[in-house]
Amino acid sequence: MSFNDDQKANLSAPLNRANVKERKQGGRQFSYIEGWQVIAEANRIFGYDGWQRETIFATVVADYEREIGENKLPGFGVTYVCKVRVTVGEVVREGCGSGHGIDRDRGLAHESAIKEAETDAMKRALMTFGNPFGLALYDKEQSNVVDPAELEASAKRKSFLEFYKASIDEYTDKTTLLTFWNSDAQKTARRNYDLSPAEVEMLKAHVMARVARIEGCP
Repeated sequence: MSFNDDQKANLSAPLNRANVKERKQGGRQFSYIEGWQVIAEANRIFGYDGWQRETIFATVVADYEREIGENKLPGFGVTYVCKVRVTVGEVVREGCGSGHGIDRDRGLAHESAIKEAETDAMKRALMTFGNPFGLALYDKEQSNVVDPAELEASAKRKSFLEFYKASIDEYTDKTTLLTFWNSDAQKTARRNYDLSPAEVEMLKAHVMARVARIEGCP
């Protein structure tokens, strides 16, 4: 299986900072994405029927009596380790995770721990597909994590590029097309959408390819 252009664009897109949560653990601050958000992204990018997850194993590695809370009530602490396999077409990725459960009821402690372990393993497997699944968070600088406003601007630029290419393809006259491309209005439009030099060169190449097709027409 090869991913289509939309999927490739989504997988390489930066991570929306609005989807990132923070927590303190061991005196350090950690960034993460919630499990439901990762599933929602997988459904959006791959399709509801385009991916599947399978728990390879889930093993309890700790189950002990412990005190809970300030009142030191009797309860249980449970820890699981887990491996999950994610399959998208013919692409297979695996991830391992752990989960911890604390409850006065031993069964509920097990339920909480195994759910957390499966979610953690699934997130690690999906992370390998790209930034929207949390890969961007492994970069300490988080250079591929952007604010919603930046992400919206990026989406508008992408939409503009697609519209621009479609407009170029509609021209059937070389002179008219080149006049359009070199006009002050179009130069201003390209600046207003803050196109990168690479994006401008891509559009220019699209124009020249269209010119070549026009000249090849009888």
